[in-house]
Amino acid sequence: MRRDENRQNSERGIYFMTGFNMKVTPQIERLTDICKDHSTIELSNYGLYDVKRGLRDINGKGVLAGLTQISNVQATRVVDGKEVPCAGVLSYRGYDIKKLTEGFVRDRRFGFEETAYLLLFGVLPDEAELRDFGRLLAEQRSLPRNFVRDVVMKAPSKDIMNALSRSVLTLYSYDKNPDDISLPNVLRQCLNLISVFPLLSVYGYQAYNHYIRGKSLYIHNPKRELSTAENLLRMLRPDKKYTDLEARILDLALILHMEHGGGNNSTFTTHVVSSSGTDTYSAIAAALGSLKGPKHGGANIKVVSMFQDMKKEIKDWTDEEEVGAYLKRLLHREAFDRMGLIYGMGHAIYSVSDPRAEVLKSFVESLAREKGRMKDYALYATVERLAPQIIAQERRIYKGVSANVDFYSGFVYSMLDLPLELYTPIFAVARIVGWSAHRMEELINTDKIIRPAYKNILPPADYVPLAER
Repeated sequence: MRRDENRQNSERGIYFMTGFNMKVTPQIERLTDICKDHSTIELSNYGLYDVKRGLRDINGKGVLAGLTQISNVQATRVVDGKEVPCAGVLSYRGYDIKKLTEGFVRDRRFGFEETAYLLLFGVLPDEAELRDFGRLLAEQRSLPRNFVRDVVMKAPSKDIMNALSRSVLTLYSYDKNPDDISLPNVLRQCLNLISVFPLLSVYGYQAYNHYIRGKSLYIHNPKRELSTAENLLRMLRPDKKYTDLEARILDLALILHMEHGGGNNSTFTTHVVSSSGTDTYSAIAAALGSLKGPKHGGANIKVVSMFQDMKKEIKDWTDEEEVGAYLKRLLHREAFDRMGLIYGMGHAIYSVSDPRAEVLKSFVESLAREKGRMKDYALYATVERLAPQIIAQERRIYKGVSANVDFYSGFVYSMLDLPLELYTPIFAVARIVGWSAHRMEELINTDKIIRPAYKNILPPADYVPLAER
């Protein structure tokens, strides 16, 4: 095609350029409008057919889609025959998360590996079992020969979640028995993924930091004797150094993000994809794609970004009236990203309180003091107190609103000097344990593909020959 013909076609909205750098043309925009015109469903239809949008009712309660013994999320209790909101409770295999974490803190030990054992096998390990399990994970904490060079360093991505997904799918090619979904083989694969997720995440970031941002490249090997949290900090930092408090709070954050019931988006994805009989790598890659979404795993990034904007806009961080005015502007789509949300406030299930936020908050002040960030901590505490009141005043809500785990986890990660690009991958480093437990549970208990129904509301149409359209 001659250059002048190409230019004329481009002006008419016809685009012949191939590849992933193709721009959105007027033709694509027109086709998008056609798609919207014939795909938009009136909201009234959901009520007409009693369809729960997002598989949740008006109070945010999820549609019952399965049974599990792995974890439980409780936000209500029955009083005089009526269901009323209560302080949130999260339990792993029947153990209250608050009491579970209190045990680790009291004994001054890291809890990631012990909690992983609990979620996977349903019981708390004794000292010998924990030692053997920790050794098993440490032995798996390595990647195939030249994998970092040939996979991680090739085509680095600015989005580390995409890099992580690509690495997981590529590991399929290095597995001698990737498609075997017998329970011992799936458990082997899951334990390996739990062990290498920290490496894939940090190395993916280092590749991005070097090849795209032009910074120095650091590839530190993990140490077998260190915990998951310690290795994360060691591999990430150029000098490999970290404080005991930093490692313990990161360990706590990983435990709190490890599991959250079978109905959260990425875990439900794991169940759905696993029910098809596919391989472990495909199932986990699908879960990663779900977690990447800003409505799921990317929420704490929004919290940190919101506070960065808040600190620029508010002159006196201690002035509650000024802070409150900014929060109202958020709700009225007049500040930050103009989405009308106060990020970190509210949850699909919890209303009175999110137990994960409560556990994390109890350690945030200590870290803020060590890092010299008490002024920031005071601002977070002020927003946590004012936001529920302002939301109640400005919005018609059906349940209470409280700070969720993302409200403080983003602040913790910023104090640990973790790059924003790693916030969601670190969530994945924790949640791979929950996904693995749910994949095993799905394969153990169900031999039926998950297939919910969608009701078609479009009437039949008569075919019109091309010449008559």
